[in-house]
Amino acid sequence: MSQLLENARYLLSAHTSRQLPPDDGAEVAFAGRSNAGKSSALNALTRRNALARVSKTPGRTQQLVFFEVAPQASLVDLPGYGYAKVPLELQAHWQAFIDQYFRTRQALKGLVVVMDIRHPLRDYDRQMLGYAVQRGLPAHALLTKADKLGRGQQMQTLKQVRKELSSAFGDTVGVQLFSGESKQGVDEARLVIGSWLGLNPAPAAAEIPQG
Repeated sequence: MSQLLENARYLLSAHTSRQLPPDDGAEVAFAGRSNAGKSSALNALTRRNALARVSKTPGRTQQLVFFEVAPQASLVDLPGYGYAKVPLELQAHWQAFIDQYFRTRQALKGLVVVMDIRHPLRDYDRQMLGYAVQRGLPAHALLTKADKLGRGQQMQTLKQVRKELSSAFGDTVGVQLFSGESKQGVDEARLVIGSWLGLNPAPAAAEIPQG
């Protein structure tokens, strides 16, 4: 499975539903607030330093960007959300496009929500997780930039987020510590994503290391 994720290559970008690839195979979508570390997470997971562009300018991803990791298996980078300087008209377009994608896309097998561990579970994060839960899709939260906190703070935040997710969504949403910089949690996240894409056997929940 690791080797397959490392085969990730840019496939296409879609600004409208007409530009989406055929609705078959398996896709895992990545969502996150602007500057939460989504591009860095994608690069770390695929071990490709420049697969997803890392920018200090929030809101850089303005389309659904598809990366193929194997025949009929793709990662989908969703537009970064929650950035006020994006024009309202464009925000409305993204909202409608992503809403349609989540409601109708049969190839979508799971959602990864990337959250800065220092600012987790903002309204947009909850909204995206709600999309997945409404569709009956599994979701997994990455608490990124974990290297910015000490181990004690990491575990305290993980415990609190896990408690809040359980209260809001039951046991349908997983959560783990993650750092694209130190590579903390990369292997655990790859197991989850690989199982959704059908690239490796699905691990039992108790077998997925937390942090």
